[in-house]
Amino acid sequence: MKKISILIALIISCTISAQSFDFKIDHFAIVVDDVDKSADFYGTILNLVETPHPDKKPGFRWFIINGNSQIHLIQKEFTPFEKNKSMHLCLATQDLDGVIANLKKNNIKFWDWPGKESAITLRTDGVKQIYIQDPDDYWIEINTAQH
Repeated sequence: MKKISILIALIISCTISAQSFDFKIDHFAIVVDDVDKSADFYGTILNLVETPHPDKKPGFRWFIINGNSQIHLIQKEFTPFEKNKSMHLCLATQDLDGVIANLKKNNIKFWDWPGKESAITLRTDGVKQIYIQDPDDYWIEINTAQH
């Protein structure tokens, strides 16, 4: 009985001391070569709505992804690096067909995960996904996950 009491006390103390920070994604920032070219892509191809930079600084363009989540485009010099598909921004939509139609209309290539052009990956959980690249070759996954 004493061992059970100690175990219960330990479990209760662990749950009481557990901290939840309730994080939400605020923004994703990327460095780009030409902020206006990249902004045209995120606004026209992905149909994201631009929101003003609070200081109206040149070289910054901000776009709303959903609610309060944003992507920040920052034009500045930086050391180039390999843009690997495993490191990507992921956007979910329930209108993947509409996205693909817009990509085709604008001559934007897309790939499945293995790399086949104009193909869609069907994950084992039923989610469909494609991958595109922005003007700076950053990878973007677009999928049909429901949240």
